[in-house]
Amino acid sequence: MKLRRISTAVAAAATLALVATGCGGGGDKGKDGDKIVIGIKFDQPGLGLKTQDGKYTGFDVDVARYVAKELGYPEDKIEFKQAPSAERENLISNGDVKFVAGTYSITDKRKARVDFAGPYFLAHQDLLVRADDTSITKATDLNNKKLCSVTGSTSAQNVKEKLAPEADLQTLGGYSECLNGLQNKTVDALTTDDSILAGYAAQKEHQGKFKLAGLKLSDENYGIGLKKGDKDLQGKINKALEKMKSDGSWEKAVKEHFGPANYKYEPAPEITEKG
Repeated sequence: MKLRRISTAVAAAATLALVATGCGGGGDKGKDGDKIVIGIKFDQPGLGLKTQDGKYTGFDVDVARYVAKELGYPEDKIEFKQAPSAERENLISNGDVKFVAGTYSITDKRKARVDFAGPYFLAHQDLLVRADDTSITKATDLNNKKLCSVTGSTSAQNVKEKLAPEADLQTLGGYSECLNGLQNKTVDALTTDDSILAGYAAQKEHQGKFKLAGLKLSDENYGIGLKKGDKDLQGKINKALEKMKSDGSWEKAVKEHFGPANYKYEPAPEITEKG
């Protein structure tokens, strides 16, 4: 009996050690133990951009850093991982990132796979046109005009199917290509979220060349995506977002990254994604 009790105790201790090891690998500290891994966009100026010198800049990046700091991670403990739109749910579900902050609109379809904290920003689908163009002031003005967006864009289809069926839709590989077309007058307008458009228009090399039409063709509530069922993390992120608003950091970040585009952004939205 004594031997059996000792064997049982050893087995129980081994099981607890395995469980502890499994928890320690992820937890609040990401996969490296002492770091947190966060998914962001690498190719969206003003929101999430990896610069040529390897730095990360943008409004979403500032939000991610602020939240990480409130979770106990200084900047040198943050690892940013590229999170393309089509891969965000997989990165979260697989545990490759702790959370994603990358123009991540909260939708019912996405909430079937992940949970969200926030929202922390309200964007709208809009149009970007040349600064001297007065011919496009509403969506229907795009009829018989050349509209550009990226391949697979729901924004472009929304305009084509619902607002301007006679628009000449051209889809290219990236927004930068559309911007070049807009500048060279081979296209008349570019459509996607106004925050993304403002980020491009605010770039130093683009300042004064383009303007937002100021249309609100859809509501896009950006949230922070996290693993489904992690209510503890959701609550901590929401608390951090509330603090970011109350201490002025949210407003400062918005003005820094979008100000040069004269972007009429919405006030910080009320947090609705709660456990």
